[in-house]
Amino acid sequence: MSVPAGKTKAAEPHPSGDNRFKMLDASMKRQRYQPDALIEVLHTAQGLFGHLDSGLMYYIARGLKVPPSRVYGVSTFYHFFTFKPKGEHTCVICMGTACYVKGADALVHAVTTEAGINPGQTSPDGKLSLDTARCLGACGLAPVVIYDGEVSGNVGADAIRQRVKGWFDRGSE
Repeated sequence: MSVPAGKTKAAEPHPSGDNRFKMLDASMKRQRYQPDALIEVLHTAQGLFGHLDSGLMYYIARGLKVPPSRVYGVSTFYHFFTFKPKGEHTCVICMGTACYVKGADALVHAVTTEAGINPGQTSPDGKLSLDTARCLGACGLAPVVIYDGEVSGNVGADAIRQRVKGWFDRGSE
């Protein structure tokens, strides 16, 4: 189909009909499809989709005209990016030196015991994702936990256990 001079062809919708691809395309367009915008586009994609799956990474590679291996390499290098859907609730436990010294390992043990999952996993019912971080930069509040994006300091094993238990109890009502 030819487009008259001076006119631009409207972007065709993604075959899946998923409007999030339209928003991702707008992000790539804002960045002028520059390969240097890869991290920014990956952040946008994860924000829209919640995680980066292989099809989405291929889509980004094609849009930015970079090899899929580069998209994969960048996305696996940075801890922020995830490749599986996260749970309804997230719990990130800081394992930095100050937090570790003040009992972060006990916090991890409390959550793994209560939820039956290990760091990097999501509970089978999709209620909780548990992650650890090398350092969250809030050492004065050690040990630090991020519950659903909110930072909590001076967290004890009993407190984290109760929080996790509450998430599972509310889901069974």
